[in-house]
Amino acid sequence: MRARNLSIDVQPPRGTRDFFPRQFKQREWLFDHWREVARLHGFQQYDAPVVESEALYVRKAGEEIADQIYAFQDKGNRRLALRPEMTPSLARMLISRPALPLPLKWFSIPQCWRYERMTRGRRREHFQWNMDIFGVSGTTAEVELLAALVSFFERIGLSKHDVQIRVSNRKVLEEVLYAAGVPADLFLPVCMLIDKADKIDEAELLKGLHELAVTDADTIARILGMLDATGLEKIQQLLEGPAKRVKTPAMLQLEQLLEGAAAYGIGEWLSIDCSIVRGLSYYTGTVFEVRDSQGRFRAICGGGRYDSLLSLYGGKDVPAAGFGFGDAVIVELLRDKNLLPFDDDTEAAGSVDVVVFSQAPEFQPSALQISKTLRSAGISVDLVLEHRKTKWAFKHANRAGASAVVMLAEEEMSQGQVLLKLLQTGTQCSVSNKELLSHLKQAGIKPRL
Repeated sequence: MRARNLSIDVQPPRGTRDFFPRQFKQREWLFDHWREVARLHGFQQYDAPVVESEALYVRKAGEEIADQIYAFQDKGNRRLALRPEMTPSLARMLISRPALPLPLKWFSIPQCWRYERMTRGRRREHFQWNMDIFGVSGTTAEVELLAALVSFFERIGLSKHDVQIRVSNRKVLEEVLYAAGVPADLFLPVCMLIDKADKIDEAELLKGLHELAVTDADTIARILGMLDATGLEKIQQLLEGPAKRVKTPAMLQLEQLLEGAAAYGIGEWLSIDCSIVRGLSYYTGTVFEVRDSQGRFRAICGGGRYDSLLSLYGGKDVPAAGFGFGDAVIVELLRDKNLLPFDDDTEAAGSVDVVVFSQAPEFQPSALQISKTLRSAGISVDLVLEHRKTKWAFKHANRAGASAVVMLAEEEMSQGQVLLKLLQTGTQCSVSNKELLSHLKQAGIKPRL
């Protein structure tokens, strides 16, 4: 009988990733920064099931999302899906607890799944930092979110010269298009064309406008002028035409956003970009995207105001603003700038403080006791479990990123001591078991408790 071939494909499913110890440490480094920024800004963490009702996502994004989600039918004939985003789950949770006190500031770091074409920085599985504020109608909510983003970028070594936060307002876009003479029934198609403005040249943009029957020279001039507008004055001119200058509510919102950012000390990180559209049926006011300054990647993150979210699910609307920040693009950007720690290796690094090593099997019980004592004091210990050569033990300690090696050798053990070697300085000394912990602390190896 012919033997069956039992080999399997050892690669993860297309668009997904394995996280070996070093990559996991890298991921946790990023997540720790996300969590700390959220904590510093007074946000609380939440989570939700990775599997939700398929209808939850269709309700928000429409039937077209059906081709992008991982959907299936369970044994109870229920249509379920792996979450492609966190916002619908958040909406469901808030509607289920209508008595939650407002305002609330929540954040999450969910794993999300979306079946789509992959490019650099775009995967079918990714993690996403979400921060949302509910119950605040003014632009102070958006400013707080933008300040959190700037705080994060500064923590990881990026400056205003590396990334740009592009801001706009959906209502301002509506007003400019209305003033330009774009009919109401063409607003969405024109917006969709504007959303592609940074991916196509002017000739293609003009062709698209003509195909939509937008041919008036003044109308086209205003649309092109809006795409080039980098300040409030220019946008105001596009709104006015021959009419008397009056600031609209949308323009006041945009102005207040910029003033708030300046007061926060982050104004130089922001620039006006009226081509930022984002979700046409979702955002209701402020919209923003973060991009790398050289334009090598897709958007790093995006967000804005979405005051009509809860009514999509039958709830009572609450003023809301938030953003989503995927892990894939920022990792690629940091790698390009050599700012990504623990990169390009599958081995663990910096995971332990001390390696405890016994040169002879009869010393292993003492090694167990020393390891227990150090761990009880909050110091991480990698105990060598097998009989190994001394050279291997030190090589292993370097691979593990340990700061010290505690070696139980015959000469020291005969005197009731152990050999302590500090790997950064190369210094070593014999110490008693009682003195070991204090020596480690003096060397800067402090408990993590």
